[in-house]
Amino acid sequence: MDIRTLTDSYSVSPQIEPSDCAALAEAGFTTIICNRPDAENPAPLQTEAMRAAAEAAGLTFVDNPVFGGTMSPENVELQANAVAEATGPVFAYCRSGTRSTIVWAFGAAATTPIPEIMAAAEKGGYDLSGMASQLEMMSKG
Repeated sequence: MDIRTLTDSYSVSPQIEPSDCAALAEAGFTTIICNRPDAENPAPLQTEAMRAAAEAAGLTFVDNPVFGGTMSPENVELQANAVAEATGPVFAYCRSGTRSTIVWAFGAAATTPIPEIMAAAEKGGYDLSGMASQLEMMSKG
């Protein structure tokens, strides 16, 4: 598992295995967000298998599939709400962690200065510099 911490309360990762859920709970995460559509994964890594493993480990599981290039306002709202409502640190995953970073960034833009968002993404190894103007637009509502 390749956990990349963006903030004290939000981390991302490339695809995880069901067996990783217990370790995530032990690490203090309370919520897992899946940003990967089922069509990208074999059955053992699809939503219901991951949900069962997460819930068995005592974690809240949120399914928010983000299809490459077609992130919706609903995706951004669901991600932001899941982070805001979590009782502790949130862990999100997709194929590489990029979509989980981007959807978080758009949701955070309403309350977090854009330079802080960009620095957090960069700390995790994700370059959002090409999205700065879009994030600025999101920050203005």
